[in-house]
Amino acid sequence: MERILIMISGRGSNMKAIIKNVKDGILKGLCEVMVVFSNKKDAAGLEIAESFGIETKIIGSKGKKRSTYNKLLFDYLDKLNPDYIILAGYMKIVSSDVIQRFRNRIINIHPADTALHQGLHGYEWAFENKMESTKITVHFVDEGLDTGNVIGKRDVDISDCKTLDEVEQRGLKVEHQFYSECLQKIFSENI
Repeated sequence: MERILIMISGRGSNMKAIIKNVKDGILKGLCEVMVVFSNKKDAAGLEIAESFGIETKIIGSKGKKRSTYNKLLFDYLDKLNPDYIILAGYMKIVSSDVIQRFRNRIINIHPADTALHQGLHGYEWAFENKMESTKITVHFVDEGLDTGNVIGKRDVDISDCKTLDEVEQRGLKVEHQFYSECLQKIFSENI
């Protein structure tokens, strides 16, 4: 059974979907959530994790030099040594030290086709470009920005969306299912 650490910075909606799938869904018996980690002490997802009985850990990044924060995070992750690190709305760039230490063991979800759009605001990009559909990409994290090997992509039909909020809601609905499906695929292959 894979031991996973989930990293968040905000509301934790993808984290919640993963936890539910670990408890009673497609990830049951494949992995366990060791810890939910956040770089923000006020991240709403921390309360959600605690409500499921999952340990939380905070190393605040605000007000710290990047190098100081990265060292604290590396030391924590190195000691904990999870099998996989799952980024679920973690809004910091992962340091190259962490990436090298956990090569092909850090997974991220991106709200766009990484071949077409990297970085922030994927849904906004799709909406502003009046796209009929966009993609959700789940990928391994490497030293580039959303450039790691793709695990899977899923289409999101946004042709009838009139607002950015509608695009985001449609995308999140797909994300919440698709992320766990990709994790199921990876963890099943490792058994």
